[in-house]
Amino acid sequence: MSGKWHIREIVKLTPSLSEDLSQLLVEVVEDGASVGFLPPLSREEANSYWNGVLQPGILLWAAVMDDAAVGTVQLQLAQKANASHRAEIAKLMVHPLARRKGIAKALMHAAENRAREEGRSLLVLDTREGDASNRLYLSMGYIEAGRIPGYARSADGRLDGTVLYYKTV
Repeated sequence: MSGKWHIREIVKLTPSLSEDLSQLLVEVVEDGASVGFLPPLSREEANSYWNGVLQPGILLWAAVMDDAAVGTVQLQLAQKANASHRAEIAKLMVHPLARRKGIAKALMHAAENRAREEGRSLLVLDTREGDASNRLYLSMGYIEAGRIPGYARSADGRLDGTVLYYKTV
């Protein structure tokens, strides 16, 4: 990987981009990421997930390096009448070989900026207790709201806790 990357909003999923994102998802899950899937994750399951992502209220960004997606994040705009001020950050992931380059932070900034443009003032997210992502969120001004033990199953069958965060933007 060359190290040169850029962030772009995805408004239409092309077959090529779907393949890239599927490969990214498979690799981060294999590397231990807690993003809703367990290894081994098949390409078919990953493709099915990505092909259903873009729907009303879900905004998607990709970090692209060497013409391939190496990172992604979603902004899920709450759709209920009493929730029009908030959104959820979801599925932040960066390829293991592309980490420590500022990609996750840039993806988060893209989502936060768009949240402001959409009139969303409260962002929420959750992440597995103990993951490196906890440091990222805290460094970006997210505030821990609480923890839920035994929230998500890991590949080894263990039930891991999750940490809930929020940020006013």
